[in-house]
Amino acid sequence: MDKVIAYFIVVHMSEYHWLKSMDIEFPDPNEADSEGIVAIGGDLSIPTLLSAYRIGIFPWFNENQPILWWSPDPRFVLFPKELKIAKSMRSYFNQKKFKITFDHAFQSVINACQEIRRKGQLPGTWITEDMKRAYIQLHNAGYAHSVEVWDDEDLVGGLYGVAIGKVFFGESMFSLKSNASKMGFIQLVKTLRSRGYKIIDCQQETRHLQSLGARSIPRKIFLDRIKKLTMYPTDNESWSSWSEETDA
Repeated sequence: MDKVIAYFIVVHMSEYHWLKSMDIEFPDPNEADSEGIVAIGGDLSIPTLLSAYRIGIFPWFNENQPILWWSPDPRFVLFPKELKIAKSMRSYFNQKKFKITFDHAFQSVINACQEIRRKGQLPGTWITEDMKRAYIQLHNAGYAHSVEVWDDEDLVGGLYGVAIGKVFFGESMFSLKSNASKMGFIQLVKTLRSRGYKIIDCQQETRHLQSLGARSIPRKIFLDRIKKLTMYPTDNESWSSWSEETDA
């Protein structure tokens, strides 16, 4: 989406709905443009972010650019009951290759997601300092959570996202050792499934997540489902006490 953002900033900025600071009234995400852009501007306060996620919108933008709010069509999601675990990954769990924790090192995870480049990734990052501060605040408020993957005392993989009702909105992941982030994601899906979560938003399609069972669905179906699922009570407690279930 980097090229999309660059083109958008130069040519189309005046054509979109501008949000004011602390404006939590978003346009209908079904009316997003062909790239999935719903609005620009506003802020990254907790009320604004929660309002956006509840209706299927998320922020994504580069440094020194206005906040862009997205709701792409189709939407890439994983239904926990459709999780696929390859035989090669089962050995990681059987051998307890890595230790997995929840909410033990949120800031370290988001720092690593910001700093560590994936193969083929362009310089720069969408996880700006403002984004980091915003999601750390969401974490402190009990909405953003992390999964950590450890090799002894070393953090070698992880991911973070936002939980509202029975929906987990994935944001980013990183891996320093082969299959570390995949093991953490599998553990997260299994744990969320056992706790009644119905859908995991993966935002954009990747082969990595497709291999685990994620698939694209029409935006309208996604929005209809999360409208109901985000109405469930949100558990704002830390996930640090969640026990591991390594029987993959």
